[in-house]
Parts: sequence; C-alpha cells; structure tokens
Amino acid sequence: MSDPIISVEHVHKSVTDSTGTLDILRDIDFTLAPKETVAIVGASGSGKSTLLSIIAGLDTPTKGTVRLAGEDLFAMGEDERAALRARKVGFVFQSFQLLGNLTALENVMLPLELAGRKDSRKAATEMMARVGLAQRLGHYPRVLSGGEQQRVALARAFVVQPAVLLADEPTGSLDFATGETVMELMFDLNREQGTTLVLVTHDRAIATRCERRITIEAGRVVPEAMVSVAAVPV
Repeated sequence: MSDPIISVEHVHKSVTDSTGTLDILRDIDFTLAPKETVAIVGASGSGKSTLLSIIAGLDTPTKGTVRLAGEDLFAMGEDERAALRARKVGFVFQSFQLLGNLTALENVMLPLELAGRKDSRKAATEMMARVGLAQRLGHYPRVLSGGEQQRVALARAFVVQPAVLLADEPTGSLDFATGETVMELMFDLNREQGTTLVLVTHDRAIATRCERRITIEAGRVVPEAMVSVAAVPV
C-alpha cells in the first residue's frame, strides 16, 4: 500500500475576537491516498473551505498539522510552503481567479514560467487544446464565458501535473450544463494524470461521483453512517 499523499493530523482551528473564541475545526484526522477522488461536504459554515485552505498550507491550524507528500507543512516557513505548493498542488476556485491583464494562454503559462520551464508556451498551448480552447489562446478573461474561464483555470491547474488538485466549489458560479462539462473534464484529467482530487462542494451529484466523501458537521468529521440531513449537500 502506498504512503498517503495527504495526512491531516488532529487539526484544530479556532479564532478569537472580542466576543470570545469560535472553534471552526475540531480534531480533524484523515489521510488521502495518491490518485484518490474525495468530496468534502457539509452545511454552509461547517468549516469545509477552512479545511481546504489548511490542507493547502494557505491557512494555519491552531493545533495539529498536515503532511503533503510526507512533508510537514507547518514545520516550514511560508516561502518553503509556497515552493512545495508550486511543485505539488493545483487550485481551482469558484471565482476562477484568472489574471485579467493576461491572455488565456498566458494565464496557463504562468505557473510553468514561475517553475522555470523552458517549454511553457508549448505545454500551455497543448493543455488549452486538451480543454477545448485551442481557438481562444489570445483572448482575455473578460471576453470569455464563465465556462470558458473555468476551463482556463483547469488548464492552469493541471498543466503542471500536480500531485494534488484542490477545488473549492468549482461549478458554483456556472449553470448546470456548463458545470457538468467542467466536472467531466476535471475527472478526465484526474484519471489521465493520476492526480489526487479534493473537492469542496454542495452538489450531491458531484459528491457521489467521488470515490470517497468526507462530511464536516460543526467542525468535525462525521462517520458516514451518522451524517445528518443538514450535512448532506443539496
């Protein structure tokens, strides 16, 4: 059996303000295998997106740690975490997060250029063709539809062949048909590249397509047999 690609180890997250302390995550503990597809689900405010940010090393836990490919994220400095993310992790967001002053092709080239790849234009062009946007290379995000922008975001995430792809409500701002197309493409790329896919979603259909579902309720992982109706995505 292969080693986990992600280990979340007794992670807690609390925030304190003038009104007191709020526990967002409580003793989250699980591992994810290479190539696994996982949906993180739960009601709004349950801590799903916070957990995804901690897995990415973008947010820090109050207690506990996360290991990515065996490396302790929170034993590292911010620069080391950023370098590890650049090598191992891709991101897809509901709001696309494309750079408006770059063309679609340049957005996809960017992570390759940051990694010092000499073939960034060739690799990005091939990935744009793979997501069905070979005719949109020179277009800026503002003239692309929502579905096209999300496909550019997918191309940017997968072009570096990440070990892990983290997606936060990737179809949340798309209509049903466009969302279906984007998800089909995401799962196809997952199979082709062997990437571990971790999705935060409210969409029941997307969650059931994943090999595994992790339900968060009131900041805790709930055993599947004990999931409440409120925690089930709708």
